[in-house]
Amino acid sequence: MQLGHKTELPASPDAAVIDKVKNPHADAAYCVRFTCPEFTSLCPITGQPDFAHLVLDYIPKDWLVESKSLKLFLGSFRNHGAFHEDCTVAIARRLMRETEPAWLRIGGYWYPRGGIPIDVFYQSGPAPEGVWIPLQDVPPYRGR
Repeated sequence: MQLGHKTELPASPDAAVIDKVKNPHADAAYCVRFTCPEFTSLCPITGQPDFAHLVLDYIPKDWLVESKSLKLFLGSFRNHGAFHEDCTVAIARRLMRETEPAWLRIGGYWYPRGGIPIDVFYQSGPAPEGVWIPLQDVPPYRGR
């Protein structure tokens, strides 16, 4: 567990550890949202930085994502070369694998390079009924 300890930024997403904690309300269906408005990665071709506003929603079952480990995992992309689509989907799939939520979605709202913003969306399946899941409400690019 990284919480409560000095922890260096992982060298890569593969080296990052995602900690989870027991869900004290596993009997209730509820949505958890993490927002990362300053996500960065590198273009795998040019090495130039790419920036995104990520919105991650999930409905936990037995486990919660520990937020410090999530922050370090997302930060590990800072020097990682991958296209927008790869980063967004890889984050979702890793969290699905590590924490096994009932449902997960991620919106990757990428800032433009070359004049074209690329927004990437992933959802693990239909949202369960009866759970309030707010809209992500990140507007289309207009100088975000």
